[in-house]
Amino acid sequence: MSMLLDIPWLFLLIAAFAGYFQTVTGFGLGMIVMGLAGGLGIAPITSVAAVISLMTLVNCMVALPGRLHHVYWPSVRVAALAIVPSIMTGVLLLNYLSASASLIVRVLLGMVIIYGAVGLLLKPGMQAEVAGKASFAVFGGLSGFLGGLFGIAGPPLIYHYYRQPLEPICIRNTLILLFAVTSGVRTLFVISQGQMNAEILLLTAWAFPLVAIATWLGRRWPPPLSANAMRRLVFVLLLLIGVLLLIAGLLP
Repeated sequence: MSMLLDIPWLFLLIAAFAGYFQTVTGFGLGMIVMGLAGGLGIAPITSVAAVISLMTLVNCMVALPGRLHHVYWPSVRVAALAIVPSIMTGVLLLNYLSASASLIVRVLLGMVIIYGAVGLLLKPGMQAEVAGKASFAVFGGLSGFLGGLFGIAGPPLIYHYYRQPLEPICIRNTLILLFAVTSGVRTLFVISQGQMNAEILLLTAWAFPLVAIATWLGRRWPPPLSANAMRRLVFVLLLLIGVLLLIAGLLP
């Protein structure tokens, strides 16, 4: 805990930037916070994952009001059903690996961060029509597993939704809602396992107001940079962090 008290502002800055970025793009909060906070060792990965879930809920509560009519509801229902069991599997696996194979956790985190970073730049080919319900269940399950493992549910769902012939505002708000579902289920499961400790609550209490303010700023004043420019910036940052995590895990 002393380490956390020594570096609270660094975590807060990471959280605020991540909340702002997710608001203007529809994704990124989990990858940025886990990549930077986990990579810098500000807190244990299990704690950071739990904080990400709580922060995502804050982000969604501020970003979604008045925009639910832009959500593509048929896909949400199917994806949410697949998310629940896969989240539980991810949380249990993280708990097991954190206790017995911490280096493997860093390698897996590095791989997920790199995968998410590459996904920021890729432009999935647009499908002619909206995919079937089974595909939303598959990608929802994959996202749920990553959400349970590291609190990073974004990459699979982001890739799948941006291939659909839907309005961008519909895609963004549907993703934010599904991230809220993922975060809510993960938080409830962590509480049921008795893992919601003082460290997690303290980090969340520090981050809560800044994430809310950053989200509001993102709604009112989007950045002057283009979406592509922001993606490139975050891509470079996450790629470096992912590579460093891989090196740290493979060369202990």
